[in-house]
Amino acid sequence: MEPIVTERKHWFQTVFQIKGSVIPSILGRTVLCGVFGVLISVLFHAGLPVAMPTLASLIPNIVLGLLLVFRTNTAYERFWEGRKSWGTLVNTVRNVARQIWLAIVASTPQAHAQKQTVLRMLVAFCVATKLHLRHEPINEELQALLPSEKYNILQRMHHPPLEIAFWIGDYLQQEYDRNRLNPYQLSALLKLLDTMVDMLGACERILKTPMPMAYAIHLKQLLLLYCLSLPFQMVESVGWWTGPVVILISFTLFGIEEIGIEIENPFGHDPNDLPLDAICATMLRNIEDLMTLTPGCDKERAKE
Repeated sequence: MEPIVTERKHWFQTVFQIKGSVIPSILGRTVLCGVFGVLISVLFHAGLPVAMPTLASLIPNIVLGLLLVFRTNTAYERFWEGRKSWGTLVNTVRNVARQIWLAIVASTPQAHAQKQTVLRMLVAFCVATKLHLRHEPINEELQALLPSEKYNILQRMHHPPLEIAFWIGDYLQQEYDRNRLNPYQLSALLKLLDTMVDMLGACERILKTPMPMAYAIHLKQLLLLYCLSLPFQMVESVGWWTGPVVILISFTLFGIEEIGIEIENPFGHDPNDLPLDAICATMLRNIEDLMTLTPGCDKERAKE
């Protein structure tokens, strides 16, 4: 499992860390604003009337600040909802796996192998969900978790996670028909399976409900207008320092906006997205560890 990134490291190491920051994404536009500030400084010292302190009231700071705060809070709310959904999915998969492994008696080697296959299907559901949220096709990661015939069927499906959930539910119904599950156990397991599908739907809701385009466009326009008006406001008071000061302010504002953009969709491959690969790998290890244990019902069956 990949190590969880925290702030418990040397303070200056965190300050100057590039990996995982938004600096690469905002560097171009920040430097552009700084170069524009230097240009205004040159024009000012050449005697042109470019100093316009009245532009400070063009976009009130409090308005821009509230817009940025709302943008960041909305994005983080989506990120946290995605994390809670995946946390619930992990716990539900563990509960389903534990109950299947303990409740269903594997009276034959074939039944035992089938039970192991279904437990790996639980992980396959999570992997398929991850790929579905990333708009990626099914791959060898899924192939290693499914029987070859089911993997071939999955390649033709438009929604692989739902197909896998169907297979798991079908297995539970078959075990009930064979009197290996009582009605209460079947009901509990199907309810947990419903929760897994609900978490899939919650993640799809986050993915398919982006920030309204009009809001995103307007915020970008205000940011650009504000940063380009800064040199006219401060060139008279700071002179040749206009460029560096504009870079500093632009870095702050563009950085806040870019953080919101990056965490708005928490299911991708960005450094600050959810570690879905590590989560799925951990679930697989948990399932493999569970399958090394021998349930009491299987021990009693072996004695008979």
